[in-house]
Amino acid sequence: MNLFSKSKPLILSERLILRLPLLIDYKSWVILRRKSEDFLNKWEPEKDSNYYSKTNFNQRVKWAKKNFNSKKVIHLFIFLRSNNHLVGGITLDNIRYGPFKSATLGYWLGEEFSKKGIMTESLISLIRYANKDLGISRIEAATLPTNFASRRLLEKCNFKYEGVGQYFLQINGKWEHHILYANICDSRKIRLKN
Repeated sequence: MNLFSKSKPLILSERLILRLPLLIDYKSWVILRRKSEDFLNKWEPEKDSNYYSKTNFNQRVKWAKKNFNSKKVIHLFIFLRSNNHLVGGITLDNIRYGPFKSATLGYWLGEEFSKKGIMTESLISLIRYANKDLGISRIEAATLPTNFASRRLLEKCNFKYEGVGQYFLQINGKWEHHILYANICDSRKIRLKN
């Protein structure tokens, strides 16, 4: 079930709530990210020294709301419905409309919540939301070749291999190749016959 509000997107799935970050999420976010640093740092770009600052987080909250309102980015936090615990985040960035109708996917999950199907459920819900509510019919993703869990997730969610992005993104200060995937909505695949 998807609910849409002008102030914040809210996507409900069987076990999860996906919504814009709020200022009240700061403490939970810091605790979860710090507990999962070793788990996440090997897959993510280096963080600047202000990454965990409250000022930086407040700017992130404003950025998420502003970009949602302008329909450029959908940056959501993932919470368990059972206890409202923050477990991760998922983002559609570089949203392009017109003839593109595409976006770029990013996601992270706290280590203690991995291997429980949470990101699969989040991603399936976000794909549905993007297709139905935003008209996005192509979602692109990139992952390190050695991130087998991420590759399995994308493939389970009908992302298809498209190639290798050479020196695609800096991870720990080093340019790394990434495996490129895309999820394409069935309606986009229909070709009109002349």
